[in-house]
This record gives sequence, structure tokens and C-alpha cells, in this order.
Amino acid sequence: MASALDLIQQYAQTALTQLPVPAQQLLQNPIAQKAAGAVVALGVVRSINNFLTQRSLNNWVSSDPWDPSRELILLTGGCSGIGKQVMEDLARTGVRVIILDINEPNFKLPANVTFYRANITSSANITEVAKAIRSDHGEPTVLINNAGVGYECTILEESEQQIRNTFEVNTISHFLMVREFLPAMIRANHGHVVTLASMASFVGLSELADYCCTKASALAFHESLRQELRLYYKAPRVRTSIIHPFWVRTPMITVLTDYEKEFGQPIMSVQTVSDAICKQILNQNSGQVILPASKTVARLVRGFPLWLQEFIRGKESEKLKVLRDVQLLAEKAAAEAANKKS
Repeated sequence: MASALDLIQQYAQTALTQLPVPAQQLLQNPIAQKAAGAVVALGVVRSINNFLTQRSLNNWVSSDPWDPSRELILLTGGCSGIGKQVMEDLARTGVRVIILDINEPNFKLPANVTFYRANITSSANITEVAKAIRSDHGEPTVLINNAGVGYECTILEESEQQIRNTFEVNTISHFLMVREFLPAMIRANHGHVVTLASMASFVGLSELADYCCTKASALAFHESLRQELRLYYKAPRVRTSIIHPFWVRTPMITVLTDYEKEFGQPIMSVQTVSDAICKQILNQNSGQVILPASKTVARLVRGFPLWLQEFIRGKESEKLKVLRDVQLLAEKAAAEAANKKS
């Protein structure tokens, strides 16, 4: 052991002499050496933390290698936005994909993709469609709860129907879909439930109260499901993943993309979100994915002092208020122009 350490020290000393003199002086500085040691130590701690997190989330058991021939993916809301991109990306891997949507697809489906019209807020309709799926294809092994809705309204502006629809699509449907398709995964001790949440899971914002509530619910649903699979159903190989995207360029946020310059917030592509979802599925890993990764600190907001939480919520809400004002001014200008023409 001593001789090995001597060799390492000799090699390091030889390598040091090959560097420019300023670099040698810097590396020989005690403060620089301590800083370098701290960086290395932090790197080691981070690697250990990532290893423990990954193993813990996967219940300390590995999955069999991914085999597309044995998998059947069920995706809600697969006819537009994020869902459509996920469908296309997964279809290219050769796996069979089933999409459920209230709307018919207005594009040609790949050969290995099947569409079923379904109302995922109705347990009776889900059961009916599930019978057809099992008859035609067998039991789904991956469930992606992707379908979602949202409205840009204050609490007093939003209608009761809009509020109820947001909760039924974004929250209640997760329960109904899992109740229908999870038992087969438990019996096989194989499967994956992917939940589409949002950065709104962590921060409540103006004009998005119902949406933020449902995405916080999605996170609680995911966390509770994990515990039940592990403790009650003894199915450690049924994976669970939750995805928290920031703003995504979809038809649901048209009001933001129409005034993107004024909004001033980064808006990611559906491809970025799809890549993250597909990675979780193909690697068969459980996990919590924040998109973009630079926003990971958002999940810590609830632990901040209340004054700092309020500051963050206020700053983000102000951006939406500015956008609302710009939109109202544009609508007023358009109305005045139309009156002049008439």
C-alpha cells in the first residue's frame, strides 16, 4: 500500500512539473488545495447521494432488460401536445402503444399505435374501453397519465364547470386509471406508472389556483402510490415516475406563447419533456424529474421561510398579471380598430 501511494505521489509531482509556473504555484497554494479537496469531497457525496436515491426509488431491486415485445404502453391524452410527441417517440422504438383521448387523432397513426376514444373521467367508460384493450392487445404494462387541462382565470372568474373539469381530468382520472390497470402490474410484479405533474406542484400562482391544486395532488398521488406498492402489494418491480415540467409549448398555454416576449419566461419544447418520459420508461427506473434541471430548487420552496416563499410566489404571479394586462390592452386595441372600420 505504501509503495502504491509513493507511486501516486511521484506521478502527481511529475505531472505538476509539466504545468506552467503560475498553475504550479496555484496548485501548491494551501488554500487552493483545500478548495480542491472540498470540491472533490462534494463530488463524492453527490455521487453517493445519487446512488442511494436511485436504488431506494427502485426498492433496491433491478429490472429485467427492456424488451419492447413484452411491453404495452397506455397513454392518456395522446393526440396532441406532450402526449402526441411521447407516442411518436415510443412508437419509433418498436413498442406497442395505445392512446386514449376524448378527441380523434387528426393525423395518421404509426402501425404499432392504436387509438381508443375514451372519457378518462368516467369509470364506466374506462372499464368498457379496458375490456376492448385487453381483448385486442392484452394487459398494459406501462401507464402514462398524461392528459391534462388548464384555464387562465382567477378564482372568481372561473366557472364551476371549469373547476370541476380541471380536477376530474388532472387528478380524479389518475385514480380511475390506476384502479383499472394497476392490478395486472401488481400480479406480474412488473410495470410502470408515469404521472405528469408540473412545477406548479410546488408553488401556487395567481390565475392557476385549480391547476396548481391538481398538480400538487398529482405529486401526493405519486408518493402515496409508491408506498402502497411497496408495503401493501409487495410489488417492488412496479416502477413509478413523476415529471415536473416548467412552461411547455403546447396549445394549453397559447395565451403565453402569443405574448412570449412580454412574458419573458423560458418555454421548453414538447420534445424535451418527451425525452425525459421515454428515458424513464426505457431505463425502467422510478424517479422524480424536474424540467429543466436548473429549476430543481423549486421543490425546496415549501421549506423556505414564509417571507421568502411569499416573495417567490409574488414574483411569479406578477409575471402572469403583466401578461394579463398586455392581453387586455391588445384586445382593447383590436376592438377599437374594428369599431373604426365599421
